[in-house]
This record gives sequence, structure tokens and C-alpha cells, in this order.
Amino acid sequence: MKTITRVSITEAIYEEIGLSRKDSGDVLDMIIEEIKSELVSGNDVKISSFGTFSLRKKNARVGRNPKTGEEAEITPRTVISFKPSQILRKSVNGVK
Repeated sequence: MKTITRVSITEAIYEEIGLSRKDSGDVLDMIIEEIKSELVSGNDVKISSFGTFSLRKKNARVGRNPKTGEEAEITPRTVISFKPSQILRKSVNGVK
């Protein structure tokens, strides 16, 4: 299994569209920054045919340290979840 990186995405944009490597990197950075700023603002991000990034609030709770068994409070926080679209799911599973 291969891991795709920011550089490999930039290279794919460069080869597919024909922008310079620098411009391809700038386009990718702008897309990532837009997604990040919307999430920071508290908005969900839905990318058609790909999926939805959404925010979930988790309440404070008591957890345990698995090594010591000692109780510790886990503070409230916001987490990002990703739900893939049906189209992405079908593509990953090889269904047309």
C-alpha cells in the first residue's frame, strides 16, 4: 500500500493541468487552507462525489490510563470526522 503525500498531489496537478510545480503547490495549499478555515469557523465541508468533513463536540468524561489504571478526566473537545460519499465508497470497493 502506498501513501500519497502533498508532493505527489502537487505533481499530479502539474502533470494533469500543466501548471508549473510552484503554481500546482499553491493551488493545493489554497484548497487545504479553505477547508481548514471553514472547519475552524465551525462549518462542515462537503465535497461532492468525495465526502463530508464535519465537526463533533465531545463532552468531558472520566477515562483510565491503560498502563496504570488510574482515572483521569478527559477534557471536552471538538473532533473532525469524515464521512465518504457513496460514490467514493463504491470506487474504493470496486463497484461501478
